[in-house]
Amino acid sequence: MMKKEQQKTLLQLAKDAISEAVLEKKIIDKTQLLKEHPWLANKGAVFVTINKEHHLRGCIGSIIAHQSLLEDTIANAKSAALRDPRFKPITQEELSSLEVELSLLTEPKLLEYKDEADLKRKIRVGQDGVIIKYNHYQATYLPSVWKQIETFEAFFSSLCQKAGLMPNCLTLHPTIYTYEALKIKDES
Repeated sequence: MMKKEQQKTLLQLAKDAISEAVLEKKIIDKTQLLKEHPWLANKGAVFVTINKEHHLRGCIGSIIAHQSLLEDTIANAKSAALRDPRFKPITQEELSSLEVELSLLTEPKLLEYKDEADLKRKIRVGQDGVIIKYNHYQATYLPSVWKQIETFEAFFSSLCQKAGLMPNCLTLHPTIYTYEALKIKDES
């Protein structure tokens, strides 16, 4: 479990990376950060979500831990700010009004299931992040998406469509992975 101070450090790193990307100026001293916080060198998978006035403004992340927490947080924060294809890049004027949230993912685990009813019994609604894979199609929803799409049927219908599949793609018996996420955000 990540300590509160570590969570604050990671959140500040993401905010600094967003500012660095938008302002096009160096803010982050990686060497100094690693000296002060050696745990940032540990591998981690981080999703960075940027909201403005409680509306999504960008969300990019890694499903699998493939680089250090430092590098993954910086890369995904910059991508969420400038390269989320659903939104225009964040502007300097928006910087002060952004809400940044991180999701630190556990390693995805294959979920074996017989059929849709069995999957429904095994999925922990509100707790599991879900990755759906079928041939070359793939999509994921973080556990927090259950707050917007509260039923199993609507969640999977939407996730299937996000992957580029038909809404009832569970009939194809796609591969399902689940993971959990530690949500890190400013406390208000």
